[in-house]
Amino acid sequence: MIQVASVTPVTLVRGGLLSNVATAVFEHAGTEPDRVAVRAAGAEITFGALRDAVASFAKRVVDAGVSPGDRVLLVAPTIPEFVAAYYGLHAAGATLITMNVMATAPEMEYVIDDAGVSLVVAWQANAEAAEKAATGRGLPFWTIDPLADWDTADQLDQPVDLPDDATAIIIYTSGTTGRPKGAELAVSGIAAIVDAAEHVLEFSEDDRSGTALPLFHVFGQIMVMHLAISFGTSVSLLHPFDPRRLVEMIRDDELTVVSGVPTMWVAMLHAAGDASPEDFARLRLASSGGASLPVEVIRAFEDRFGTRIREGYGLSETCGWATFAPLETEPKIGAVGRAVHNVDIEIRDLDGSALPTGEVGEVWIRGPIVMKGYWNRPEATAAVLQDGWLRTGDLGTLDDDGDLRIVDRLKDLIIRGGYNVYPSEVEEVLYEHPAIVEAAVVGVADPTYGEEIGAVIVLAAGAEVEPEELRAWAKERLSAYKVPRLFQFADALPKGPSGKILKRAIDRDALTGPRGPGL
Repeated sequence: MIQVASVTPVTLVRGGLLSNVATAVFEHAGTEPDRVAVRAAGAEITFGALRDAVASFAKRVVDAGVSPGDRVLLVAPTIPEFVAAYYGLHAAGATLITMNVMATAPEMEYVIDDAGVSLVVAWQANAEAAEKAATGRGLPFWTIDPLADWDTADQLDQPVDLPDDATAIIIYTSGTTGRPKGAELAVSGIAAIVDAAEHVLEFSEDDRSGTALPLFHVFGQIMVMHLAISFGTSVSLLHPFDPRRLVEMIRDDELTVVSGVPTMWVAMLHAAGDASPEDFARLRLASSGGASLPVEVIRAFEDRFGTRIREGYGLSETCGWATFAPLETEPKIGAVGRAVHNVDIEIRDLDGSALPTGEVGEVWIRGPIVMKGYWNRPEATAAVLQDGWLRTGDLGTLDDDGDLRIVDRLKDLIIRGGYNVYPSEVEEVLYEHPAIVEAAVVGVADPTYGEEIGAVIVLAAGAEVEPEELRAWAKERLSAYKVPRLFQFADALPKGPSGKILKRAIDRDALTGPRGPGL
């Protein structure tokens, strides 16, 4: 890897120097106003121009009577206007809540009521549901116009000074175990992410980051956008996600760092056409998170793009990060790296006792990146936060080097006839089949075995394969009790806003096939 001058991020320093997520925008604008901060749709926005937009939006927020700590709902896609409004609200001291642009008015009303929101702000193309939710609750509503139309004459001089433990962001979880809960992320927790990245990601002044991830999700918002802004590097944004356009953006913007989730990498491989590693000569790091990445995808991406995807692991409750594959070592396929700076990882049994190296158990995390708790949910908070440790609900193992392997979600574990079956292991085998583009393995209630193993399959264009062939393929590579009996072929798998496959949305009744021990 070519060595270039390193950069120091603008992060929180105690003593009152820096105490606002938006401080980085102002600092970089003061030292390098002409440096590019954001690229999108062929346009470039410098740090100076971004600061002007952020400061003017912040002044409008303050003048509207929004006080530090007031909750504001922001609804916008992966566009420069999100970046400007996001840091403008932070600069004013508001606590941000970011939501999917596809959320319905009732879904927004739930968050508005739960968090006690005082203002709703939405991009003009996504304003209908947000405005309906705001007016239905008697709240002020602002439409975000294109940046070119912003009046930046009246500006806030500096970001509002906040205490370390101030809640900067509330990220609402997907609600897989009930109504969504808001994870409170502190100013200090987000600063700790930047500090950890300085030790791990080796950002330089020549780096160019980019993504098509949704910025309302913690991965795109903190791990991509905010890290780039904090280090003073540019971030290229693509909306909506289109695999061919993302491949072109990596090449045309000469990206050195690109971030995505497994479904994006799979789609890019199928859209890459005649692309070769020479087209992506500057790409040094492809960062993946959100779900387990099949081995075949990692190998195919390296062959086509000349860069091995490095996996990391984190949750909304940890500001989006906890582990990452170190850059100085060869990444281990199937592992999601080691605990990042100032973070501890332990594997424990269901009683909370630490397990020996190599044994499967629940992943526990401790460090400054861990959330303050769930907003107004003391019981839910107590269930997952214990003595400074976060119970993740994920199953994993640690090896002798401290590398973490995520086996599966605790709730996704299939118990067939008393045997534990980890869906990710079965999915790895299915992804090796040349006809399969996507696969999701789930447990289906069964009167004999308790649960039977089902697989929902998306085939490559023009491919044809019968369930019997897939069963035979799996039987050659897995123990008999792990082989899927039930199958469903689909045009696409249900996905969340970040592109992560939503197994809870799979209709188990639609999976068919023979049950019982025989194949």
